Amino acid sequence: MPVQVVGVNGVVAVAAGTYHSLVARADGTAWAWGDNTEGQLGDGTRGDHRPTPVQVQGLSGVVAVAAGLGHSLAVRSDGTVWAWGDNWAGQLGDGTTTDRSVPVQVQGLSGVVSVAAGFSHSLALRSDGTVWTWGDNWVTRHPVPVQVQGLSGVVAVSAGAYHSLALHSGGIVWAWGDNTYGQLGDDTREFRSTPVSMNWVYRAVSVAAGYGHSLLLMEDGTVKALGYNEYGQLGNGKKGYNSLEKVQVQGLSGVVAVAAGIFHSLAVRSDGTVWAWGFNSFGQLGDVTTSDRSLSVRMWMQGVKGLNSVVAVAAGYHYSLAVRSDGTVWAWGDNAHGQLGDGTQSKRLVPVQVQGLNGVVAAVAGKAHSLAVRSDGTVWAWGDNWAGQLGDGTQDNRLVPVQVQGLSGVVAVAAGVDHSLAVRSDGTVWAWGRNSVGQLGDGTQDNRLVPVQVQELSGVVAVAAGAEHSLAVRSDGTVWVWGRGWAESLVPVQVQGLSEVATVAMGVSHALAVRSDGSVWTLGRNYYGQLGDGTTRDHLEPRQVQGLGGMMSAAAGNYNSLVVRSDGTVWAWGRNHYGQLGDGTGTNRLLPVRVQGLSGVASVSADSFHSLAVRSDGTVWAWGSNSYGALGDGTTSDQLTPVQVQGPSGVVSVAADYSPSLVAPSDG
Repeated sequence: MPVQVVGVNGVVAVAAGTYHSLVARADGTAWAWGDNTEGQLGDGTRGDHRPTPVQVQGLSGVVAVAAGLGHSLAVRSDGTVWAWGDNWAGQLGDGTTTDRSVPVQVQGLSGVVSVAAGFSHSLALRSDGTVWTWGDNWVTRHPVPVQVQGLSGVVAVSAGAYHSLALHSGGIVWAWGDNTYGQLGDDTREFRSTPVSMNWVYRAVSVAAGYGHSLLLMEDGTVKALGYNEYGQLGNGKKGYNSLEKVQVQGLSGVVAVAAGIFHSLAVRSDGTVWAWGFNSFGQLGDVTTSDRSLSVRMWMQGVKGLNSVVAVAAGYHYSLAVRSDGTVWAWGDNAHGQLGDGTQSKRLVPVQVQGLNGVVAAVAGKAHSLAVRSDGTVWAWGDNWAGQLGDGTQDNRLVPVQVQGLSGVVAVAAGVDHSLAVRSDGTVWAWGRNSVGQLGDGTQDNRLVPVQVQELSGVVAVAAGAEHSLAVRSDGTVWVWGRGWAESLVPVQVQGLSEVATVAMGVSHALAVRSDGSVWTLGRNYYGQLGDGTTRDHLEPRQVQGLGGMMSAAAGNYNSLVVRSDGTVWAWGRNHYGQLGDGTGTNRLLPVRVQGLSGVASVSADSFHSLAVRSDGTVWAWGSNSYGALGDGTTSDQLTPVQVQGPSGVVSVAADYSPSLVAPSDG
C-alpha cells in the first residue's frame, strides 16, 4: 500500500514517469524520487535509486513538471523549459545527445505553459497555442524543438509512449505518431507523421495518452477510450479487443480528470473519488487485488473503500499517484525503484499517504488564500501562507481567519496568486506576501510576512492583483502598475494612454479598466480573446473595447472578462469552455456577448471556470463550471446560462475563485 513520501511539502504539481516521480513545490523547487539510472532525478548523481525525495539541483520558479521513460522536464515561471536524464534521442532538447544528471535549458523555447513527456520524446505547449516537440521521431531525431505544423489554438497536450495528443480550444482532438492499435482515432492503423483530427470527437475537455491507448474526457463528464485493450484499459467490459472506434468507459459519469499509464487508466469524479481499470499485476488499480479490470473500480484507502477528496492524479508505468484537497499525496502499485517515495521498495495494493506531502494549493479568493475587510477597517485572512500572504507575521497556513498585522482604516483589498494588497482610507497602498518580481512595490524582491507600504503612491482608490503584478487607480484617474508584466518594475510606474479610470480588474495576465465615461479598455495577454478586440493577439498598450459604453464595473477571470452596464445587463468575452460567459454556448468569444437572462445586476465576479452576479434585489446568480457545486444551485451540473444560487438573500457582494464561491450578505 502507498506510504508517505518523506520530507517534501507545499506541492502544487505531480508527475509519474516509468519508474520515477516528480513534484513541484509552491516555493518553486522541484523534488524527485525513484529510479535514477539515467540521472532523471536531477540531483547530480546517476545509478542510485532514491526511495525518498531529493531536490532537483539548480531549479527555481518551477510551475509544472513531466516525467518520461528516463528523462524529466520542468517549466519555470519565466516560460523556459528545463530537462535532465536520458538523452539518447535528443529528448532533453539542448542540441546534444548527452545524458544530463542536472537540468539544462531546452533551446529556443519561451512562453511555455505546459509540457508532456513520452518514452523518448517531449512536447511543449506555448501560450500562443502552438505545440513544439523534440527527441525520438522514429525515422529521425530532433535534439532541439521543432514546431508541430498545422496546429494552433491548443490548450493541452499529452504524450504517450510513441504517440501524442493535442486538445484544441474548441474541443477537437488532434493526434500523431504510432497508430498500431488505432490510438490516433482516425479509423486506421497508419502511422501519422503530422497531426490528424480524431473522427467524430467534439467538445472534449481533457486528453491522456498511454502506451497504446488514448483517453478523452468529454464535456458531459463521460470518458471515451480507444486503441490498445489487452488488459481492459479501455474500460468497456472487454479485454483483448483493440478498438479503432471511441468506446465509452462504462459506469463513469461526472468525471473531471483522467490519466493514462502504460496499461491502466485513472479517472477522478466530481465527488473526489478515484476510479481505475486495466492492468493490475502490481496493484496499480488500488483495489486490494492484483486482478486486471475491464470495468472501472473505485480506489480504496488504508483498507477502507473510498479514496476521496482527490483533485489530481498521475499514472506511471505500473503505479499511480493522487493529490487530495487537503494537500496530501497518495501512491500505490509497483515500488521496485522507490517510485512511491515511502522509503521502501515494497509494492502497495491500496493507497496510503505519501509522507510529508501536504499544503497543496486550494483556491478561495487568491490562488489559495482569502481576505476580508471588517467594518472597523481591519483585514482578516486565511488559507495558504507559504509566502506570508496572510500578513500575520508567519508562514503558517490558517484554517480560520487571522488578523493582518498593523493595518487599520482599510477600504479595499485584492488578492493575487501569492500576494495581497490593501488600500487605506488615506489613499496609501500596502502589500505583503510573495515579492520575487517586485509585485509588492516596495523597491525590493524580498517576501514580506507583514504589510509594507507601496512606494510613491498616494490618493489610490482601487487596486487589483494578478499572478505576479499589481495595479492601482489613483483618484486622478491614472493607472499605475508594478511587478512582472507591462512594467517590469519594483516600484509603481504609470500606464501610458489611460486616464479618468474609475475601476480596474485583473486576470492572470490581462487587465480591464473602466473609465469615468463608461468605456472599457484592456491590455495584456489575449490567448482566448479576453481583451475583447476581435483577435487573439496580445497588446501591452491599452485599447478600447468597441461597442461597449455606459459601463460601471468589471471583473476578470484568468482568461475571460465581464462588465456590468448602467442598465443592469452583463456582457462577457474570452474563454467559454465551461459556459462561464453565460451566453448559452461553450464557444470562446473574441467580442462581447450579453449574458442571457440577467438584468438589474449590481456587481459581478469571475474566475477561470465560473461567474457570479449580484442583482439589486440581493439575489445571487451563477453560471459556468459546477463540478464541485460552485454554482450553489443544489447540483453539480455545468450551466451555460445563469441560475439562481439557493439560500442567500440580501447579498451585497460576491467572490468567485476556481471552485469555491463566497457571498457577503447585508447583515455582515
